[in-house]
Amino acid sequence: MKELFNEYVKSIDTYIMFRIKQEAARLTPELIAKGRAPIALAMGAPVEPPPEFVYNKLKEALNLPQIHTYSTPKGENFFLQAVAQRMKNRFGVELNPQTEIFSLIGSKEGLANFIRALINPTTDTAQQEVMLVPDPGYASYTQMIKTNGGKSYGIALTKENNYMPDMYEIWQKMNKDGIKPDKVKAMIINYPSNPLGATCTKEYLKHVVDFCKEKQIWLISDAAYCDLYFEDTNRPHSVFEIEGAKDIAVEFFSFSKPYSMTGFRLGWICGNADAVGAFGRLKSTIDTGSFKALQKCAAEVLNSQEGDDYIAKSNKSFKQKQMLVINGFRELGWQINDEDIPQATFYIWLPIPSGYNSSAEFCADVLKTSGILLVPGSAFGTNGEGFFRLSAVASDEQLTEAINRLKQDGFYFNS
Repeated sequence: MKELFNEYVKSIDTYIMFRIKQEAARLTPELIAKGRAPIALAMGAPVEPPPEFVYNKLKEALNLPQIHTYSTPKGENFFLQAVAQRMKNRFGVELNPQTEIFSLIGSKEGLANFIRALINPTTDTAQQEVMLVPDPGYASYTQMIKTNGGKSYGIALTKENNYMPDMYEIWQKMNKDGIKPDKVKAMIINYPSNPLGATCTKEYLKHVVDFCKEKQIWLISDAAYCDLYFEDTNRPHSVFEIEGAKDIAVEFFSFSKPYSMTGFRLGWICGNADAVGAFGRLKSTIDTGSFKALQKCAAEVLNSQEGDDYIAKSNKSFKQKQMLVINGFRELGWQINDEDIPQATFYIWLPIPSGYNSSAEFCADVLKTSGILLVPGSAFGTNGEGFFRLSAVASDEQLTEAINRLKQDGFYFNS
């Protein structure tokens, strides 16, 4: 019966993070037996609980009349109004909550469904529509595009281009590689970046807005990490701070990273009213929205002092964890210059040691030998090979233990 599934589903693998977890689970008895119980540094999921304020507001919301009934895919009015206020407070951006904002069951779901709304699916590779994606970039982008019958083209993010490539040069290269310009539907940007932790300037956002307007393609900004930054002088921007961005752009936000509300599955899309409207029509056939009590506590935290204080405290902690890990890898022989240390997110992106043929080989060896879960750079695109990603989200004690294990087990950079 499995032959009845469509060609897109049959062509993909299980998401990389779940494959890593499955392999760790398989090895757990063996690892525990040798004193190397798994330390999870693969998935980008904060481990600290959300603000107590969120739980208190959730408990209050559970007693509201009709709170148990269906919501709506668009989101409750109080949620939409809170999002509009947050966008104004945080970025100085004005949005119409009725036409330019729509709720999500997490930004991952939203991105997948927006891609679904854009791509006209076909298995004919010559006729497939194209989306430009960061490379290295979030592993799900390419799979989302593939399962919706399109194909992706990588935007090379490198140290040499400061992770802010000239899109006109990318476009020229794309043409030379045989991609027809009339097949390109959209471009995805993700700043701060997963997996690099790289940020971009406001001037670069103007560059990509101008580029997308000229090429008449949609700009999709994944801003899931916009509140995970370490210096006020380097606060990430919304694309809608750029004049004219609403003509061609939408932006995705999540509660998962800034408030550690990963399991709540909440977020929003905002921007161009036509795009948000088309997305909403698709969503109306798929789901009936998030539990209203979750929307209520999320709306309350968005513009609260408690929420802002939590973000500031978390960012200070993430910075300390980052430096704990960076200094540990320096002791292991990695040459990490201060200017190369990410100024946002909890991700650390490093080259694999000499002696390994691939990032997958290195990460598999570290897991089997030391019980540490890392992600091979190849999972994030062609330009990710030769690197690995570490999520500095565990406790300081676990991070210290991970570094000690690498030392004890001989994982030095030039070993």
